Amino acid sequence: VFEPAMHKREFLSSPVVHLQKNLLDAVQVVLKHSADVNARDKNWQTPLHIAAANKAVKCAEALVPLLSNLNVSDRAGRTALHHAAFSGHVEMVSLLLSRGANINAFDKKDRRAIHWAAYMCHIDVVKLLVAHGAEVTCKDKKSYTPLHAAASSGMISVVKYLLDLGVDMNEPNAYGNTPLHVACYNGQDVVVNELIDCGANVNQMNEKGFTPLHFAAASTHGALCLELLVCNGADVNIKSKDGKTPLHMTAIHGRFSRSQTIIQNGAEIDCEDKNGNTPLHIAARYGHELLINTLITSGADTAKRGIHGMFPLHLAALSGFSDCCRKLLSSGFDIDTPDNFGRTCLHAAAAGGNLECLNLLLNTGADFNKKDKFGRAPLHYAAANCNYQCLFALVGSGASVNDIDERGCTPLHYAAASDTDGKCLEYLLRNDANPGIRDKQGYNAVHYSAAYGHRLCLELLMETSGSDMLSDSDNRAPISPLHLAAYHGHHQALEVLVQSLLDLDVRNNNGRTPLDLAAFKGHVECVDVLINQGASILVKDYVVKRTPIHAAATNGHSECLRLLIGNAEPQNAVDIQDGNGQTPLMLSVLNGHTDCVYSLLNKGANVDAKDKWGRTALHRGAVTGHEECVEALLQHGAKSLLRDCRGRTPIHLSAACGHIGVLGALLQSAASVDAVPTIADNQGYTSLHWACYNGHDSCVELLLEQEAFHKMEGNSFSPLHCAVINDNEGAAEMLIDTLGAGIVNSTDAKGRTPLHAAAFTDHVECLQLLLSHNAQVNAVDSSGKTPLMMAAENGQTNTVEVLVSSAKADLTLQDNSKNTALHLACSKGHETSALLILEKITDRNLINATNAALQTPLHVAARNGLTVVVQELLGKGASVLAVDENGYTPALACAPNKDVADCLALILATMMPVSSSSTLPSLTFNAINHYTNTSKTVTFDSLPIIRSEHSSYCSFNNIGREDGYPYTEEDELNDSDSETY
Repeated sequence: VFEPAMHKREFLSSPVVHLQKNLLDAVQVVLKHSADVNARDKNWQTPLHIAAANKAVKCAEALVPLLSNLNVSDRAGRTALHHAAFSGHVEMVSLLLSRGANINAFDKKDRRAIHWAAYMCHIDVVKLLVAHGAEVTCKDKKSYTPLHAAASSGMISVVKYLLDLGVDMNEPNAYGNTPLHVACYNGQDVVVNELIDCGANVNQMNEKGFTPLHFAAASTHGALCLELLVCNGADVNIKSKDGKTPLHMTAIHGRFSRSQTIIQNGAEIDCEDKNGNTPLHIAARYGHELLINTLITSGADTAKRGIHGMFPLHLAALSGFSDCCRKLLSSGFDIDTPDNFGRTCLHAAAAGGNLECLNLLLNTGADFNKKDKFGRAPLHYAAANCNYQCLFALVGSGASVNDIDERGCTPLHYAAASDTDGKCLEYLLRNDANPGIRDKQGYNAVHYSAAYGHRLCLELLMETSGSDMLSDSDNRAPISPLHLAAYHGHHQALEVLVQSLLDLDVRNNNGRTPLDLAAFKGHVECVDVLINQGASILVKDYVVKRTPIHAAATNGHSECLRLLIGNAEPQNAVDIQDGNGQTPLMLSVLNGHTDCVYSLLNKGANVDAKDKWGRTALHRGAVTGHEECVEALLQHGAKSLLRDCRGRTPIHLSAACGHIGVLGALLQSAASVDAVPTIADNQGYTSLHWACYNGHDSCVELLLEQEAFHKMEGNSFSPLHCAVINDNEGAAEMLIDTLGAGIVNSTDAKGRTPLHAAAFTDHVECLQLLLSHNAQVNAVDSSGKTPLMMAAENGQTNTVEVLVSSAKADLTLQDNSKNTALHLACSKGHETSALLILEKITDRNLINATNAALQTPLHVAARNGLTVVVQELLGKGASVLAVDENGYTPALACAPNKDVADCLALILATMMPVSSSSTLPSLTFNAINHYTNTSKTVTFDSLPIIRSEHSSYCSFNNIGREDGYPYTEEDELNDSDSETY
């Protein structure tokens, strides 16, 4: 066992070998020499495991005092107690238990020592374990109990002992199988008898609906089990969830004698499973001739339909069991009766490929020209399955070789698609099969052979029909054989085709050539064949004007790309542009194909070439974040400061997309040429604007490390505006920490501060950050609006609450149209915001403040149906008699139009008593005069001086695309930079 060169010390340090031989003296010697009692072998077994497995009790007694843990598990999770129980060593088990071994320890399958003892029929060990408190109903991971274990191995003494302890004999495991199921499955008839005698349920179903009788009917050694079950009342017609009876199970496995027993005990002969198959169908499918004979003798219906309406004869013929076919034919029925798809038994035999079955049916009078619902004769099926002998027999019997099915296909089409050695196709051609017949899509046999890459078939077809059929086929078929072979990578088929074709640049509907498709799919051998035969490399398709070089570069097929470039004029090919001005280098970078990028650059590709949007390959690398591609471009001199049509550099785009690695490389490259400039795009946005707007904190941090970005340059809608409007608090905090708190009060072109932006979008965290750095809470923009007005007008209740409660915003301020924050909240129907503002107002003059149209908040709230706000206003002393510029009170302001308002005024004048002190009559009189004066029209427009569209601010310098994506191939970063806020 040991190598001769093993040192004495190594030998002494290994007690395992002595344990295996139960040599106590030797073990004691190695222990005296400080042998490692916890050493493990390749199975993670310790010396104690070995001792327990080999009944080395004395050795174990010597080891145990030296161990701190008796429950160490091996690779399978088994302790020494597991091994002792498995081996049936009662004395060892007793020793381990007396020294504190865990009786309920479980292995990786959750099996305990009692499972193994029960399985191995160590009854004394089982009794000892039970006496020490072992759980007799414990379950492993699949819910097998010790009774399941004993039943599976036929250990009757253990089974009886466990049953005497009162364990549940019908307890299911994870699959629903009881101990009776398990015993039947394993053919343990003695255990089955004991379980039945003790009252086990003989008809209990498992998770799939199978009873013990199903298992007994199917298992190899289940004959006696089946007898016992049937004699004790098992239901012979019970069905599983898929409809199978015990008789079906005997049919599957060919249990001839058991089928007789079941039939004799009342089994239904023609019972159907969920597919409609009877036991006769199943027996025919699996070729059990004796069982078929028994079933037919017992009255089985040979003409009963099963799956897809097939007869048992269909299934026997399809599976190629000629003896079964003979048995079924002798019962007599119309042999040409079709199934649900119109297929006869001859169709099935032709598909199955058994010549004996086919001849048997032909000799019985089967119609070889009968077609199914798809228009296919048996010959179609024989050809499709390359059953040469069946094809030979059918053609010899007179079957038509040029019959067309519903798809327009002949047997030759199917042979061309499936025949690898060309034998069937050759025979059909010799028997006048027409290779020029096209299916309904315009494809002939050559197309099918090319698509499936059958070189021998193509050679036969070329010899038979020549190249005329190929050149003509392109006019009628949507795609040529050359395209099909190239797309699927069949280079041997291509070699045959190119020898017969003059035009290798034939195009499909999109203008793509075979070379284009081969390059697109990366089929190097096909590309090589086509190039060697003179296929054009620089032909462009009709749609996006791309060449095969573009196709290879797009999908990263570097080998194809090298072949294409190497066989074209280098500079002309390497920088060829598609319809959008994109070069192969741009497409390689866009899709992150580093190998292709290096190949193109090494061939002299123009690293700074621009597309129609002015974007280079480096712009694409910046957007997609492919660092290796960007590094390759920079190594070859790509300029990181080139602008596209919107004035954006790759630095802008990498910052906008958050690619920190690419941004760092670009900044380093720019710095190596000159100091990094804060280049602004056409809208004035710098890369810092973009990074802040999209919340890429790492990019913001990197940019702020550059001295150039320590000045607020570019668009006055500053990086801080960009950060807070999108709730990018981290970026905002970095800006303030780096550039100083003074930036919190910077204004954009419309006089709005970052606090306005945060208020507009209700980003409270950013708002509080700005306020903590002394942002001016009452700053006004060019329209006179404060941040509070901005929030109130847009219903941003969280911001309103912070501004009126914590920031103590001035509620008396008015915008250019004399609207207060309360006016604006009411004008847009923002009830909660209005109530928050009202809660802080105690001044009655402010309650009755008027705007430029002389409207009070009560006018505006009433007009917008804000019931709770109106109630609060009235409670705080709002005047109900205040009149606006049209002479309307708040009550009249509720009217939907001027006519209704004037009618309401007339009614109120009639209802109210006239007195010299009343102001209402004069008000009503004024309203009537307005209404009756033909030279003046009374109008009640909906607050013309209050902005009706708060959404004009919502773009807030939308420096990204509306859909949120900075780049798509279609519009090449064609995003909107409108400044409408």
